[in-house]
Amino acid sequence: MGKIRHPGEDLFYEALLSLENAEQLRMFLEDICTIKELQAMSQRLRVACLLDSGSNYLEVSEATGASSATISRVNRCLNYGGGYRIVLDRLKEENP
Repeated sequence: MGKIRHPGEDLFYEALLSLENAEQLRMFLEDICTIKELQAMSQRLRVACLLDSGSNYLEVSEATGASSATISRVNRCLNYGGGYRIVLDRLKEENP
């Protein structure tokens, strides 16, 4: 999916890549994001995991509380984007 780039976006990505471990990433994200933003991102990743494992929209909604719009967007990104696929595949490699 092609996205429009915003000024400062590369700096943000470089900042994420500069972190050395999960604890540093957690600390940074807690500083830069609101609780709701962190919850939303976590929910979307959980939705992607469930969709990838074969759950249907109703099952995903019941398990995560995500709206059908959120589930649909995640599903579209999972099918046509690349980021979720990279993360899900790496998580599977690390946790077979």
